[in-house]
Amino acid sequence: MLRTTLAGLRLHKSRYVTTVLAIMLGVMFTTGTMVFADTLEAGYEKTVMGSATSVDAIAVPAEGGEEEPAPLTEEALTEIRALPQVAGADGLAEGQVVLLDSEGRASGFVPPAAVSFGEHTRFSAEEGDLPAGGDEIALAVSTAEQLGFGVGDTVTVLDPDQEKREFTLTGLVEFGADPRYSYSGVVVFDHATLGGMTAAEGYVEIDAVAAEGYTDRQVADAVAGVLGADAEVLTGEEFGVALAEESGADTAMLRVVLLLFSFIAMFVAGIVIYNTFAILIAQRQRELALLRCVGAKRSQVFRSMLAESLIVGLVASALGVLAGIGIGMAGATFGGPLLGMDGAALTVTPLAVATGMVLGTVVTVFSALVPATRATRVAPLAALRTSATAAGLEKGTGWVRVVLGLLAFAASAALVAVSQLAGPNQLGPVIVTGSALIAFLGVVVLGPLLVRGIVNVVGLPLRRVGVPSMLAVDNSVRNPRRAATAMIALTVGATLITGYSVVSASTETTLTKMLDEQFPVDYQIMAQMGTEAVPAAEDAPAEGTGEEAAPAEAAPAEGAPAEGTAEEQPGTDPAATAADSEVEGLALPLDPGIPAEVRDALGEQDELERVIADRNVYVELGGDQSMPVTTYINGRIGVDLTADTVEGDLTDLGPGRVVVSEGYADGARVGDTFTVPGLWGADDLELDIVAITENGGGLTGATVDPEDFAAAYPEVREDRTLYVVADADAEADRVRDAVLSSVEDHPTLQVMSVAEMKEQFTGILDIAFYTVAAMLGLAIIIAVFGIANTMALSVLERTRESALLRALGLTKAQLRRMLSVEAVLLCLIGAGIGIVFGVLFGWAAADSVLPNMVFAVPSGQIAVFIAVSVLAGLVAAVLPARRAAGTSITGALASE
Repeated sequence: MLRTTLAGLRLHKSRYVTTVLAIMLGVMFTTGTMVFADTLEAGYEKTVMGSATSVDAIAVPAEGGEEEPAPLTEEALTEIRALPQVAGADGLAEGQVVLLDSEGRASGFVPPAAVSFGEHTRFSAEEGDLPAGGDEIALAVSTAEQLGFGVGDTVTVLDPDQEKREFTLTGLVEFGADPRYSYSGVVVFDHATLGGMTAAEGYVEIDAVAAEGYTDRQVADAVAGVLGADAEVLTGEEFGVALAEESGADTAMLRVVLLLFSFIAMFVAGIVIYNTFAILIAQRQRELALLRCVGAKRSQVFRSMLAESLIVGLVASALGVLAGIGIGMAGATFGGPLLGMDGAALTVTPLAVATGMVLGTVVTVFSALVPATRATRVAPLAALRTSATAAGLEKGTGWVRVVLGLLAFAASAALVAVSQLAGPNQLGPVIVTGSALIAFLGVVVLGPLLVRGIVNVVGLPLRRVGVPSMLAVDNSVRNPRRAATAMIALTVGATLITGYSVVSASTETTLTKMLDEQFPVDYQIMAQMGTEAVPAAEDAPAEGTGEEAAPAEAAPAEGAPAEGTAEEQPGTDPAATAADSEVEGLALPLDPGIPAEVRDALGEQDELERVIADRNVYVELGGDQSMPVTTYINGRIGVDLTADTVEGDLTDLGPGRVVVSEGYADGARVGDTFTVPGLWGADDLELDIVAITENGGGLTGATVDPEDFAAAYPEVREDRTLYVVADADAEADRVRDAVLSSVEDHPTLQVMSVAEMKEQFTGILDIAFYTVAAMLGLAIIIAVFGIANTMALSVLERTRESALLRALGLTKAQLRRMLSVEAVLLCLIGAGIGIVFGVLFGWAAADSVLPNMVFAVPSGQIAVFIAVSVLAGLVAAVLPARRAAGTSITGALASE
């Protein structure tokens, strides 16, 4: 039987080409994902371990619960240097500075870390030299690349008095994947300069090198003995391992995401493999029956079929593993730099190779089980009849299938309803995914019925186009089970791409609507987080309040905090604020204030129509809950700043009145009295509710009139955010120049164009969509291979029929057209069902996580996908149609 199996493979090898390609593509993606992730992970470990193991012991301040850990002292460093186990030790001091970019603006929303370290450190200059004087500076490699600086350039940094100081960039330092520095960036000074540029005290890390004759463990223990409970001391290797594990978390997540796409590809490949073996075995029933008649047992035939699938799976998987290694290498080469890992050496683990081989082979053998089992159940004499050639694929759709299919659709609909009734939550997408899988099961069960019904409807106009189209429609419904099995793979891919496009479009539309509500302006100005803005002019009034405020430089009232430090204000709980902001869907700023002179300068610009300022504070409501209280100066609530309302009218806001978001209203209605707590000795406000806004939109918490805000929070005298509305007739360039000239003397202020924010946001979503679409496109390609294989095998099965049609007058062009229409019809059915499912489940998934979701159907993308489906059908039919048209009429008619 083994010789018979091998002979059968050689005889039918051309029929397995697309099957091998489908397996190879799925395995390629899986192996490539693992090689790519392993290469990145090894690169992270090499970078981190290489820097950490350059010293023998590393001490960092011990975590002190919720409080910031105290830095290590100079006295402790002196004691460590005196240890006999230590050959040398130095401390890493850290602060923050404002680094200006080439346009003279502060870089980033968060100031970069400013550090200094001595000779014994785990960091070194990758290019150039470390700073050695008061006019020299070094930057992290990533910071320099982001801002476009190179060694030898002049870099400007603000000192504590916000005066500009220029430094010469002498070197670039690789800080690797250290999470403390990977986000904000790093500026390196010598120790003396750092003390003058920041308020840094003590050390955030002490690095020690072992004396001759001592191990790194002995050094770490000795350092721990000096520092005691004030520090956590690790060997360089232990520190590197911990840092690599922390940094590798992103790689692990990336691996999981990519393997999910690999699973989808292998699932679709499994459908193609099953369909291929089902058709092949059905077509070879006479051959298998003949083997049974000459003495082969049923078990031998079964093992022969499995052996055939095993050989195909092994060959295809081996090719897929080789291709996957190449894909992984390409991904590491081109994707590594984007993920902060450049020049990583290719890492191919035995696990990656074994996973690809086992996965591809197992999926192939498993997919062949049902067709092989079915082949052994046909009686040999019955299978010898020509009419039994494809008996296994020509059964109708019984009532049992109908009932099971309808039950699957009903269960899917019930899960979708559950996801909507539960409201936005993290389990929503999981529930929707489960409902989609059940719906796919329903399509598989009811596939033949769906194909027959859709073809009968779509085929009505096609029957009138011409004889080839009429014949194509008849061929499509002749074997609906085969057609349904072929198109289900495309349905899966179409559902995923359409669903994700609906989620992406709905997310973009929803968040754009929120941006329009919250930022109906042209520019937004905020202070850089973590920095102190220039003090306001002395005796500056609290604008828009109608009252004179205390001098800006005057000491705050007893018990009140200094301005611009919202974290220290009574009633301000950053953790609670973050939690509340997440619930409400809006993050209110806790950054420094904006000097009043900036608003004055903006107000004098002819190109600007209106400058709106907001001031806000957080107050405790009891327990762990805090509420944002906001006022908008020069802003018309309900006109300039809007939100969706549950009841009431936003334009009624004025002195003695308040707008409250539903989550904070606690059951109160319009007309009720709402208490807004005062701070720093001020009386609480008893205000009448004029409107209640929906959760998750604009105007979160309590929005009050500027007069009431000044009475309840007299110490808040600086604007948090400025919203600039340009004159309708002003040119965009002149508006930008007017805004930038107004903040010229305040480089720490962040100027953001709302149009640019929206464009950047849209760009991010588009990149994400096209990335996901490209990955899911692999499933579509595999599905098209499956349809091409189905068409090729179908043409082979209908060789005599095609020859007879040619003998009756059908031209070669008409035969090719018939097969092309048949393939396109098959693709359109699969894509059509997938599009319907994608829109439905995309809506359900988006609505299950997005509050106040605005449903959007990307009709342009769907139209493109339909066009691609038509093109895919034409491509799938090219080779089968060409083969059918080139077959000799007389030879085909005389073949049996």
